[in-house]
Amino acid sequence: MEYRFKENICGIECEFITSDKCFSPKSADRGTLAMLSVCRINDNETVLDLGCGYGTVGIWAAHFTAEENIYMLDINADALECARQNAAINGFPEINIIESNGYENLDRAGFDAILSNPPYHTDFSVAKMFIEKGFNRLKVGGRMYMVTKRLDWYRNKLTSVFGGVKVNEIDGYYIFTAEKRSSSMANKKKK
Repeated sequence: MEYRFKENICGIECEFITSDKCFSPKSADRGTLAMLSVCRINDNETVLDLGCGYGTVGIWAAHFTAEENIYMLDINADALECARQNAAINGFPEINIIESNGYENLDRAGFDAILSNPPYHTDFSVAKMFIEKGFNRLKVGGRMYMVTKRLDWYRNKLTSVFGGVKVNEIDGYYIFTAEKRSSSMANKKKK
């Protein structure tokens, strides 16, 4: 079944086409909206929407930086087809949309920001990969934003990789912001 809706995404009016094969097909996910409320994207920054679904995060981010600086990845082909349509509907046909299992098919690094609402109701292997490999895809000074309903594991994992993490609690969700401060992971530093 196909759905169409318009929604205000943190001050930006957007239009979406989705299907019942997508996560949160009838409206933007509350956790995603909570994450975007604390996120900042500056001019000319490169942004990775990791696990983009039908494109809420990447399309929102394209309002703040050049659309060719936006990369959207997902493993779900149906969601990616919706993301392509939504990018065009919202005036951003040049967004880079790639079918990929995590970072597998992405040949780029040096991102200013990686944003993700990971599948946190499964085991932690996907989130672990998103965080550890994401660290290497960020430039020094780059930020990783994640949103989940689980606090401890994510706080501990992000702290062990990045050396620290800021946590905001909004509407029952935890939003994690971690900044890459050096080229080596915190837990891999020489003693």
